[in-house]
Amino acid sequence: MSTFPCLAVGEKRHWWLTNRKIVDKYVKEARVLIATQEQSEVATALNLLDAALALSPKLESALELKARSLLYLRRFKEVADMLQEYIPSFKMVTEESSHSSDNSSNQLSRERVKLLSSDHSPSDATDKVPTFKCFSVSDLKKKVMAGLSKNCEKEGHWRYLVLGQACCHLGLMEDAMVLLQTGRRLASAAFRKERVRLSDDSFSINVAASSDLSNPNPPTAPTPTELEYVAQLLGHIKLLLRRRTAALAALDAGIYSEAIRHFSKILDNRRGTPEGFLAECYIQRASAYRAADRIAESIADCNRTLALDPTCIQALSTRASLLETIRCIPDCLRDLEHLKLLYDSILRDRKLPGPAWKSKRHNVRYRDVPGNLKALTSKIQELRRRVALRETGNVDYYALIGLRRGCSRSELQRAHLVLSLKHRPDRAISFIDRCEFVGDRDVGSVKEQARMSALVLYRLLQKGYSTVMSTILEEEAAEKQRLKAAAAMQVQVAVTEPKLESENSNNSSKPPAMEIQQRSWIGSSDYTAVVNVVTEGKNAAATVNAAVTAAAAASAVAAASAFQGVVNEVREEKNAAAAANAAAAAASAFQGVFCRDIAAVGNLLSQVGFNRPIQVKYEALSC
Repeated sequence: MSTFPCLAVGEKRHWWLTNRKIVDKYVKEARVLIATQEQSEVATALNLLDAALALSPKLESALELKARSLLYLRRFKEVADMLQEYIPSFKMVTEESSHSSDNSSNQLSRERVKLLSSDHSPSDATDKVPTFKCFSVSDLKKKVMAGLSKNCEKEGHWRYLVLGQACCHLGLMEDAMVLLQTGRRLASAAFRKERVRLSDDSFSINVAASSDLSNPNPPTAPTPTELEYVAQLLGHIKLLLRRRTAALAALDAGIYSEAIRHFSKILDNRRGTPEGFLAECYIQRASAYRAADRIAESIADCNRTLALDPTCIQALSTRASLLETIRCIPDCLRDLEHLKLLYDSILRDRKLPGPAWKSKRHNVRYRDVPGNLKALTSKIQELRRRVALRETGNVDYYALIGLRRGCSRSELQRAHLVLSLKHRPDRAISFIDRCEFVGDRDVGSVKEQARMSALVLYRLLQKGYSTVMSTILEEEAAEKQRLKAAAAMQVQVAVTEPKLESENSNNSSKPPAMEIQQRSWIGSSDYTAVVNVVTEGKNAAATVNAAVTAAAAASAVAAASAFQGVVNEVREEKNAAAAANAAAAAASAFQGVFCRDIAAVGNLLSQVGFNRPIQVKYEALSC
């Protein structure tokens, strides 16, 4: 009776040792296959490691070999799924969801406490009622087994290094930077600890026992080559994050051109960039283009984002909003219906599209989906009503091309040339060559999706160019008609002007002589006004045609006869002034003016053929 328990214990120990030998065999064979560095051999090693982990799920060496094999085969998503609890962003999302669930569970537990305590009377509160605590056997078993199987050393630093590289290739740059920095720090600490342990002549019984039980093949330390690669990868990640941070800061500050420039530096980089990170940068640059009123470029970036990530909710909603802005209702309605299908699938699957560690990149929370779906349904109904009313023909092509209304033909041609060269379908897919794709996604299908969306945008731009050009041609034709009408009016006015001038000259031929007669009493100080009037008569006579020559001559003769009387009166006044000593200075001041006026009148009389001599004294002509 006393030997039976010993036999039972011996049988269990034999079963455990048998599984342990099988696991060790699988791990050794996997190491040999991985050392060949051939993809087929590494894939075979993965099968052996899966079998070993089925027998011993917590075996550290098997976990490390599997993670490194998946990383070598570029199956980064499987690495992230395997170690997702170490991803910082996934931890944050999990903590937020658990916090919200804890709040709801606490409220529910308070309600339950109220219900349970309702049976007790207030008098029972003073009694010492024994309290009982219920333990979950399964949870207790898990904790005990975890404590037994846990290594005395902390979890290996290989998790952070391998997972950091996988996150970098998946586009999770912030997580990759944190993981790689943590891995380097832990690797350095482990290296220093190993040197101290080897220098001391001591050993730990617990470490030996744990290594005998669970880890016969301890994980290898990272090689210098791996550490150098990690350092280079960290430098590249920091550069990308620094540029994106500068772009986001410029976008928040309203400096949209600067934000576009920083995003373009990231997107036009010749070095391969993960598709996930490129998709985020494209949708953020689309927001900058939209804020700068460059709608065509913003739609193009949304197309690129959807080609890289067809389930991007932000890209679909942004493109639909842009199409609604330019009143392109059918295309907007198509995007909104696609978004509605995406929301329906989220509610059906009770999770956001994609793996759990990718949920933060959708910029939407699961609890917001029902409200968004309700608003989206009402929006779709409104747009369908507008389509039924045929409100689909007034697309704002000026806003699409980025021109003001009333622009010139040269401005339209220049803008169309730039947009056509930039958004040509065969050139719109060149960005795919700079992408680093992960998983088994077909690059050909991505190119086809990008080409189709670029073709739709290109046709819309061509239609907008033809529409705006026809409007400009109509405006130019109307302007030509207006100029022709104005020229005809000017010709008509030019024909009627000579007739009006001749009539005016006939009506105003006598006023100079009459004015001279009326002002004959004015002294020598007013001869300047008289001469100006005569000069105006001269200019009027020179501009009339031959038909009025006789009238001009008659008026000149009348003016000469009138002037003779004026000269006599002036001579008498001059003689009287000369006799007076007080007016001597005034007479000498106007003597030169009088002589010039006499010369002007004589010239006028000679032009009209008046050869009759005028008797004057010599002193009147001397200056």
